[in-house]
Amino acid sequence: MGYFKGKQFKKDIILVAVGYYCRFSLSYRDVSEILKERGVSVHPTTIMRWVHEYGNLIYQMWKKKQKFAHHTWHLDETYIKVKGEGCYLYRAIDSDGHTLDIQLRKKRNHQAAYAFMRRLVKRFGEPAVLITDQAPALLCAFKN
Repeated sequence: MGYFKGKQFKKDIILVAVGYYCRFSLSYRDVSEILKERGVSVHPTTIMRWVHEYGNLIYQMWKKKQKFAHHTWHLDETYIKVKGEGCYLYRAIDSDGHTLDIQLRKKRNHQAAYAFMRRLVKRFGEPAVLITDQAPALLCAFKN
């Protein structure tokens, strides 16, 4: 895991800078000023590069650790266009409004809905309450 190998700044400084930017929705300049107050002089462009390089990695690590979900889920699917092609976006949200998972599919059938629900149950366990928009594909997948 040599993600930070060869960097001018220590791993802790990079993680704090990216964390400030992502968690508190600060600008790169604001993060630079906060770090400067703590004795670390970093240019805002450097922080931007760190966010581009490590932001997704930190999000994926956080997502693995964030496995708690409430027992009430809201499932929904909607039709969207991605790069000119039509897709169906399946989305699951818990009772606090946190997105549990999303998935893009070409087709809107019970196999796609079943695969999405199976992935959710494998990750978070069985929900006590499942709220849907009465879509036939989701109802068929729920029966399976």
